[in-house]
Amino acid sequence: MIVIAGTAPIDPSKREQAKVVIKKMMDATAQEEGCITYEFTFNPWNDAEVRLFEEWESQDALDAHFETPHMAEFRKALPEFVTGKFAIKRYVVSEVTDM
Repeated sequence: MIVIAGTAPIDPSKREQAKVVIKKMMDATAQEEGCITYEFTFNPWNDAEVRLFEEWESQDALDAHFETPHMAEFRKALPEFVTGKFAIKRYVVSEVTDM
């Protein structure tokens, strides 16, 4: 399993606009083969930050995700509300258990 987690700085005045773009991306990505979880959440203590959390069955599934039309559309829309660089990490998980 591949886990992607990180944050992005956003313009707080464009938060509602960002929600529309992000929701569309989340809905499309959730339909992709190999996608387990794909979520953006807004930091309740910092209006200028959005968090990303993804779980993928494999690197191949993640690679395919980067080639989708909705990813291209999403990347095009990012400059409208993202104010800096994403801080993202990729984790390769060999075991997952319930707590």
